[in-house]
Amino acid sequence: MLKVNVKWQKEVFSNMEVDTTQPPYVFKCQLFDLTGVPPERQKIMVKGGLLKDDSDWSKVGIKEGQKLMMMGTADEIVKAPEKGPIFSEDMPEEEQAVAVGHSAGLVNLGNTCYMNSTLQCLHSVPELKSALIQYPPPVRSNAVDQSSHSLTVATRELFSELDKNVRPVAPVRFLTALRSKYPQFAQLHNGIYMQQDAEECWTQLLFTLSLALRSSSSSEDADALKKFFGIEIVSRIHCAESGEESTETESVYSLKCHISQEVNHLHEGLKRALKSELEKSSPSLGRTAVYTKDSRINDLPRYLTIQFVRFFWKRETNQKAKILRKVDYPLSLDVYDLCSDDLRKRLELPRRLLRDEEGKKAGLKTNESSSTKDSDVKMTDAEGSSNASGDSSVSAPGEGAPPEKEKHLTGIYDLVAVLTHKGRSADSGHYVAWVKQENGKWIQFDDDNPIPQREEDITRLSGGGDWHMAYICMYKARDIAM
Repeated sequence: MLKVNVKWQKEVFSNMEVDTTQPPYVFKCQLFDLTGVPPERQKIMVKGGLLKDDSDWSKVGIKEGQKLMMMGTADEIVKAPEKGPIFSEDMPEEEQAVAVGHSAGLVNLGNTCYMNSTLQCLHSVPELKSALIQYPPPVRSNAVDQSSHSLTVATRELFSELDKNVRPVAPVRFLTALRSKYPQFAQLHNGIYMQQDAEECWTQLLFTLSLALRSSSSSEDADALKKFFGIEIVSRIHCAESGEESTETESVYSLKCHISQEVNHLHEGLKRALKSELEKSSPSLGRTAVYTKDSRINDLPRYLTIQFVRFFWKRETNQKAKILRKVDYPLSLDVYDLCSDDLRKRLELPRRLLRDEEGKKAGLKTNESSSTKDSDVKMTDAEGSSNASGDSSVSAPGEGAPPEKEKHLTGIYDLVAVLTHKGRSADSGHYVAWVKQENGKWIQFDDDNPIPQREEDITRLSGGGDWHMAYICMYKARDIAM
């Protein structure tokens, strides 16, 4: 048996035995034990080139005491974990909530699914949670009554509990505060609390939060809720008979999707809702006349809320009846053609830059010079209200640092929450929230039971039967930094 010396990096392994009756692969395995370099990575220099696994030792011409050179990188030594495996049930509950990837469910306290589904949808808005954390101020403003203050605090505390728990949370304090502020949610029938309209709960809660947060914020953030959810509508009111014409502006927290036999898609319903007729007194005619009202969106929010007008008052049964018609809605919604001319001008550049950015991600060629030139242009047309262009205020950059880019809205939105109703009447049936989590996964919050869902199943909640159908959709703005 021959003995050789092997040099590897700064080490020399002396008097290594070579069994020439075995293939060189066996010798490489010996070196692997000493160096940690796997045989397939070893490069051993011999006469005629590199030593192969199946070379013939007699042809290699190796001699007693010969010095061989080996090159190769050793495998990293696997270290034992510093901590043993931790099972989720052994984690603190707050860490369990992070590991699960979604927040807790809400206990139904007796026909409160309308409230639970509303809360789960709004809880998914991180900007709202951040604003609530800052409430209340050290000194509560006199502009906010005690019941509004209590409801706002209860919302803040409940959102915090949902983030920290995996077990269902009982929203007792919130329900008490809600019924104190809005007694209609405490209606009884035969001693049992009645089912309520989720849209009414959504609207009243946002109204209360807007007042409370406005009173507690600095002048810069006075309209936090308006920036998150507020939609400015500008309307042209015209009377064909008298030629009278006027313009009015209003702020709302949601758009309406009117449903009729001609409406098959959300976009069609939104267009119909922005056009209407009304009767009112005409000063020039001295009597009542018909006016047409043509509305356009003049300012957009960070989160666009849309209500499907599915319920109407049915005199025969003296209750709210439901329109079951199927109305499709998209995962991505573009409202550019519903906007005023002024808003369209402000959206043009952000939309073009967004298309270029998404084109690059998709591997498409874009006009680099045009994009660069556009981004360097002073944004005179894009200046205006903060809602139209995103966050209008930015922190002052440090000396020598480039200015921080602002985020501008594009008029394109992505679906992040759907509130559905199952049943034939708004005052009965069952409400459920379907919410997209930060990790991109969808969760169905059926009161205290969170259930993972596939994204392709979310748009199937469009109606046409007695199953869950979309009643409120919430979309998040797709913005662009510029």
